[in-house]
Amino acid sequence: MSPIRRVVVIGCGLIGTSVACALRRAGVRVELADHDPWALAQAARMGAGTALRAGDGPADVVVIATPPSSVAAVLREAQARGLGTVYTDVASAKTRVLAEAERIGCDLTGYVPGHPMAGREISGPGAARAGLFEGRTWALCPHPALSPRALRTVSALASACGAEVTLLAPDAHDRAAAAVSHVPLVLSAALAARFAARSPDGDPGEVGALPLAAGALRDVTRVAGSPAGMWRDILAHNAGPVADLLEAMSHDLGRVAAALRAADDGPVAEVLARGNEGHARIVRALSRTREPERAAS
Repeated sequence: MSPIRRVVVIGCGLIGTSVACALRRAGVRVELADHDPWALAQAARMGAGTALRAGDGPADVVVIATPPSSVAAVLREAQARGLGTVYTDVASAKTRVLAEAERIGCDLTGYVPGHPMAGREISGPGAARAGLFEGRTWALCPHPALSPRALRTVSALASACGAEVTLLAPDAHDRAAAAVSHVPLVLSAALAARFAARSPDGDPGEVGALPLAAGALRDVTRVAGSPAGMWRDILAHNAGPVADLLEAMSHDLGRVAAALRAADDGPVAEVLARGNEGHARIVRALSRTREPERAAS
């Protein structure tokens, strides 16, 4: 049984509903809020909780599961309503969200920026799973104004969902998220875009090659099916780290392209060898967790 008794989840998408379902499974009372009545009703039908009612007093934790661009405003409104004693979010970019929360006057002492590193390439409450976070990393990003009690409380919430808590500074989190989540999504989308019916410049792309497609293409482009609007918001909130890494990778790709045209095997072999080493490190890092169907989050 979790020491947290009551939680309010604002935002009944994939992550918010999965958090709610995980907490319900742990015996926590969960109340839900969403601007979309359909999403709220579906999450409630799934057993994720009941609709938030006025006058119930502050919850132990309020989880803000909205897009990064709205987290700070939702936090300020929730604090003004006195919905909870501690607040956290699940957005996958932290530095800009925290700065905006400070700028608009949110109380930062009880706000714990958070990011569960789990997801799927399909969205909405119907895709939620109570076990989505089991064995996954849940990043929490302490900041100077944060109270130790708030951090302990949100750490307990993440643990109740089955996750393993990791503490990172907001900027360190954003660089890490760019490397393991945001850039892989962009690369997946860029490759998948080659198979769109037509590109903006009229190039027909590689559609004619699709009858030959096999597992490699499917695996590399799986997360390209993630909601484009959601990802525009995420990338805008982590633009610098994502752009830095894309530029570094573009340098590698440019070297390989030039080497291939020049029949120079050296740069090609070097990048492939580093790819083998990096892949081995990725496999070792992931070997401690199960690999359910998921996407960059």
